[in-house]
This record gives sequence, structure tokens and C-alpha cells, in this order.
Amino acid sequence: MRKYIPQTWQDMKRLALIVSFSIATFFLVLGASPTSAQTSQSESVGLTGTISAPPPTQGATITIPSSGQSFTDVPIPVRGLCPTGLLVKLFKNNVFAGSVQCTNGTFELSIDLFTGTNELIARVYDDLDQPGPDSNTVNVEFVDPRKGAGTRVSVTSNFAKRGANPGQTLTWPIIISGGSGPYAISVDWGDGKSPDLLSQPFPGTLDVKHVYDAAGVYNIVIKVSDSNGAAAFLQVVGIANGPLSQTNADGSPLNSEDNGVAFVASGKTTIVWWPATITVPFIISTFWLGKRYMLRVMKKRIERGEHPFSDI
Repeated sequence: MRKYIPQTWQDMKRLALIVSFSIATFFLVLGASPTSAQTSQSESVGLTGTISAPPPTQGATITIPSSGQSFTDVPIPVRGLCPTGLLVKLFKNNVFAGSVQCTNGTFELSIDLFTGTNELIARVYDDLDQPGPDSNTVNVEFVDPRKGAGTRVSVTSNFAKRGANPGQTLTWPIIISGGSGPYAISVDWGDGKSPDLLSQPFPGTLDVKHVYDAAGVYNIVIKVSDSNGAAAFLQVVGIANGPLSQTNADGSPLNSEDNGVAFVASGKTTIVWWPATITVPFIISTFWLGKRYMLRVMKKRIERGEHPFSDI
């Protein structure tokens, strides 16, 4: 007896219905997969999309230094209070001076100063780079001990936080201005490795690069010295994406607020395969049952003396 091959419009409609149901079931199972919405323990998962959220409503407070203080040496420490988990950016005379992640409700970083009066303001940012309110304003003075040395060297960046996957190159553009070349650049990437030493003959933009071995949040300290012996400093936040270890780069334990995962948009995506291992056999079995159903219907019609395609 020949195998039955559906040839009627009614047969095709039935098979199309079965196929549509099977495909819809496949995508429903895939979409409901919890693995596609969370980070696995073995590797990072890149998610695409924009989640709207209100900007921070609580700002930072600078507690050290105090307004009216005068300094003759840089860098100086800046400390204060902040909402945990947010990025704190510090500005001097509206110029970006450094950044640090708020931990346990406090922040601390080192910055350099312009000659003369410096107006310091701290501003918090969420993961969507939305700013919160400005902090209190602190006015401090820097007196350059070098008489008649001209404009001091300065270093800044258009980025307060950047990230890359472990094992991939993190590139950070910095901007050097003022002072006298050539410039010596030292970059401590915060992961315990020896600082990178570079040179730059003229002011301008320079890309510094590094590869992190492990996921984590790192404080990067950049020092630029000019030929006159003056130095400028910039502290920023580097992110190596993925599940964090149980200790920070310096060996200290993770804070209780940490969720164990640090992410910056990296473009890495993990394809979840396990739903297919369930749904593919289901689709095959559905086709087999559909074929058995059609053969059973035809057999009953023949036994009743009816035409097998009488519903055309």
C-alpha cells in the first residue's frame, strides 16, 4: 500500500494548522525561558533594549575638603556621601575632574586643581547616564609653588566610565593640555598589574589601552607629567563585564550591596539552545500524530463506503 501524501485543500489546511500551532509553541517556550532574561554563572549575557526610569532624585554631598581651604600640592582627596550604586562625577570649574563608584553610601577620589580658585561640584549618574541633583559647592584655592612656570599641565576625558569583556581590549581616550612637552604618562588600571608607561610629544588626544583578566569594577588612575616637572591626575572607573569573583581586585570582600555582576553595554550575546532540545522533538511528534490522524479518518470513510475526499 502506498504511503498517503495529502493532496486536498482540506488536508493542507489541517497540516497548516498543526504546523502553525507547533511553531507558535516553540517561540512561546523560547520567550518564556528564564535563562534568556538573567545572567548565567558561566558567562555574561548581553541584553538589547532601553528601560525607561526616572533620574536620581538624591544627590551627593562633598564633606572633604571644606570651602576656603588652600593647597600647594596635588592631587587632593575629595570625599563625601552619595546614594549607593550610582556613579559620582566630580567637576572643577565645570570641567570633568574624575569619577568613582559610590560604595556603602560614600565616595572618595583624588583630583588635581587649576591654579587659582576651583569650584568643586559632585554629580551622581545612574546606569542610563541620567544625572541627579548637584552637590553642595566647595571653593578651594591652589597656589602653584613654581613661580612663572606658565600654564600647568591638565588631563581630562570625555568618558567617566567605560567597559569591555575580560580578555578584550579596553580603549580609553584622554585629553592632555597645557604644560610643556614631551609628556610622560602613567596609567594604573587598578587590577594589581604594573602601571603602563607611555610618552606623548605634544598636547592632544591619546588612547590608552588595557586588557582585564577578570570581571570587576576598577579605579583607574592616570598621571601626566610634563617637562617642567608639573603633574596632572585623573581618576576614572573601568568595568570588566561579567560575573564577579567574591573579592575585589585588591583582595577585599565584595560589599553586601553588590549583586555579583558588573555590566556595561558590550554587545556580547549568548544564544539559549536548551528550549530547542524540548520543542524540536515536540514538533516532530506533532507531525507524526497529524499523519496518523489523517490516515485514520480516510480508513473510516472507506469502511463506510464513502469517498476518502468527500469533504472537497
